[in-house]
Amino acid sequence: MADKKKLLLIDGNSVSFRAFFAMHNVLDKFISGDGIHTNALYAFNNMLDIILKDEKPTHALVAFDAGKTTFRTEMFSDYKGTRAKTPPELMEQLPLIQEMLNLRGIKTYELKNYEADDIIGTLSREGEKDGMDVTIITGDRDLTQLTTDKVTVKVNIKGVTETEAYTPTHVKEKLGITPEQIIDMKGLMGDNSDHYPGVEKVGEKTAIKLLNEYGTMEGLYEHVDEMKKSKLKEHLINDKDQAFLSKKLATINCEAPIEVKLADVEYQGDNQEQLIQFYQKMSFNSFLEKMDVDTGETQAELPEIKFAELDAEAAKKIASSNKTQTLIVESLGENYHISPIIGLAVESEGNFYATTDVTILEDANFKSWLADGKKEKYVFDNKKTIALLNRYGCEFNGVSFDMLLVSYLLDTNNNKTDIGIVAQNYGHNLPNADEFYGKGTKRAIPEDEKVLMNFLCQKAQIINELHDKMMQELKDNDQDSLYDEIELPLSIVLASMEIKGVTVEAAKLKEMENSFAERLNTIEQKIYQEAGEEFNINSPKQLGVVLFEDLKLPVIKKTKTGYSTAVDVLEKLKDKSPVVQMILDYRQISKINSTYAIGLQKFIQQDNKIHTIYQQTLTQTGRLSSIDPNLQNIPIRIDEGRQIRKAFVPKHPDWEMFSADYSQVELRVLAHISGDENMQEAFKEDYDIHAHTAMRIFGLDTTDDVTPDMRRKAKATNFGIVYGISDYGLSQNIGITRKEAAQFIENYFEQYPGVKQYMDDIVKFARENGYVETIMHRRRYLPDIHAKNFALRNFAQRTAMNTPIQGSAADIIKVAMINMQKKIKDENLQANLLLQVHDEMIFEAPKEEIPILEKLVPSVMDSAVKLDVPLKVESAHGKTWYEAK
Repeated sequence: MADKKKLLLIDGNSVSFRAFFAMHNVLDKFISGDGIHTNALYAFNNMLDIILKDEKPTHALVAFDAGKTTFRTEMFSDYKGTRAKTPPELMEQLPLIQEMLNLRGIKTYELKNYEADDIIGTLSREGEKDGMDVTIITGDRDLTQLTTDKVTVKVNIKGVTETEAYTPTHVKEKLGITPEQIIDMKGLMGDNSDHYPGVEKVGEKTAIKLLNEYGTMEGLYEHVDEMKKSKLKEHLINDKDQAFLSKKLATINCEAPIEVKLADVEYQGDNQEQLIQFYQKMSFNSFLEKMDVDTGETQAELPEIKFAELDAEAAKKIASSNKTQTLIVESLGENYHISPIIGLAVESEGNFYATTDVTILEDANFKSWLADGKKEKYVFDNKKTIALLNRYGCEFNGVSFDMLLVSYLLDTNNNKTDIGIVAQNYGHNLPNADEFYGKGTKRAIPEDEKVLMNFLCQKAQIINELHDKMMQELKDNDQDSLYDEIELPLSIVLASMEIKGVTVEAAKLKEMENSFAERLNTIEQKIYQEAGEEFNINSPKQLGVVLFEDLKLPVIKKTKTGYSTAVDVLEKLKDKSPVVQMILDYRQISKINSTYAIGLQKFIQQDNKIHTIYQQTLTQTGRLSSIDPNLQNIPIRIDEGRQIRKAFVPKHPDWEMFSADYSQVELRVLAHISGDENMQEAFKEDYDIHAHTAMRIFGLDTTDDVTPDMRRKAKATNFGIVYGISDYGLSQNIGITRKEAAQFIENYFEQYPGVKQYMDDIVKFARENGYVETIMHRRRYLPDIHAKNFALRNFAQRTAMNTPIQGSAADIIKVAMINMQKKIKDENLQANLLLQVHDEMIFEAPKEEIPILEKLVPSVMDSAVKLDVPLKVESAHGKTWYEAK
């Protein structure tokens, strides 16, 4: 006997809405590398995993609405007329949801003039006729009218991962009517969500009571004259036409002219290869982990390059040459501050030399050539090369071509940190590191040293082959000065900072760890006392039982395993019980303890320092980021986070830490780029920009009338505008309605018309030129600015507005870092530039040099770039980084 066929039908629009709002509190945490929001996509896929496992369909389809105009709007123009516009943060995800569904082997379909409900209704009836069991997944209870013995309608409750299954029996139990009577009920009571009227003063209870008595709406109206005189009877008679219209609007069309047949919707299963790429692009690591996929591929053998041993004789030839030479220094681990060098290769005058013997770095000729700034060199990743060679006692200078930096500047959308991937992008067949060495536990150096040395020579050859082409592209793009004057010199500054490292007192971190542990224990005991029992606070399940069953707090959200105890849920319950704030405090301190007090200890090396790595080619705006560990993310808004900075100290006891940061640099850049007179005046007169903005958008006479809450909202608007925020995004940020947020944005643009003009002009420029650029001509290409797809086009427009602002701020701090490093050398100071955190530079210096830095650093930072408004720098110093902030 053939396996039973099972048809799964999903209401794409309603589930996408549910998915978006189920995770709207983490909207800003779910953003792909391309900057597109992915919260709805993630939640939808989570639901899909559960549904596919539970339902095991043989056939599946997800139906979407084709547009706002349908046969229902022709019947009633106000149909769904009061619904708020779909947030752009969701709109941009809908095409991605469809793309993902197709990669998961599920067909998607929409039909002009009809709604998703009609497609689902029609296919469900066809599936039923074919003897299939049908399951419908929706966020809309209207579809429960489709329920039969063969059709189950599962309605999302509490997000999208939990559903309530409607069968004819369940409908009867829950509503007291049959599925067929649901459209009669809707006719009588109308629908606020879909905005059709029904009969005045008839709600769900009255409608059900009438249907239990008369069976159908038609039956009711056949006997309406026999009813006793009452207001109800009057309303029924007066509103008869709109009752029948409402019934028509509520009725799902199960005979829609769909072109898709059951044979077309066979469930295909995941397209694993493409799905993996999609998940990687969306940064969906948890879904990648679920896929038990062996990505270890055997690499085709590379063509051999004839090379000689890189020994003393070769070193002599290399050192005596005046030609440009190419160097490869290879290490295998992610962190090059601790990973050993496993091999070196040099191309010199058409000859290749390679070795796995690092003692060549002790050779006087070779060391001299590496250090000689007049001997021109090509590399891939100058910063990494400097840092690796430094650990082996070698200086490294003279780089004119850093292939990694050039590749990054040419296309920030393709910021690949592996030479193999850059080569492949230019049509050359060179394996990347994962392909050559293997991934995870399979990662290993080839047993045959010649295979490794050949690979390193291949890398050197690729650098030579692509040099002319890439440098010409850089020149054509007018980016050669950005490379020569900012990125390449900065790689040397960053290498110096990484090598110096920052002194961190392990004992201080240990002391904090113990102190946090004591505090956590105290909070724990208070929680137990308040709750009346001991339980595992870190267990969401046990915590849920305590909060919602024992303490009887109102249930805000449920998950498939019980009650949600997420931060957004607890925030809403703070005033209901003191235990909630204790739990929030416990979690916060626990995270700071594990990530920083404990976590940073393992990064302290033998020199008592942490050597973070600055990623120069990661972000699309040009901003630097920090890893192993991330020192840019230490919390500063809460005291426990700030305390961590007390462990960061200068290398000598009689030295101090000195910090200087730009004040509101992005808004100053916006004032400069937009030329807005009101905003420029605020900065020139040194007003509090957020209070000034609040005064303007709230229509107040002076900043004295501005309340702290008004200032908070204005601040969020100021920074939100920089990021092209929507009314929905702003409403979520500051806790107001979308309507109020839209008014805020409108008021803002009225007060700062130059900013509005800039936003319009930059999008126009992007459309005409295909890119936008910063003050320093750092370009970001926007191929999607003309996309027909709303999501891609909308994101490209937001990017066009934001990149010149954020990117120019990044350029400014980079110029300041380069100039500052030069000043320290020119003035013969002992001070060291140690860290860069967003718009801030942190130094260590002898106490007697602090007064010099207090004058020197702000003057260098102020003059990094000439803007139409002054740059403002604030500085501080003290015995620790904590005191210097």
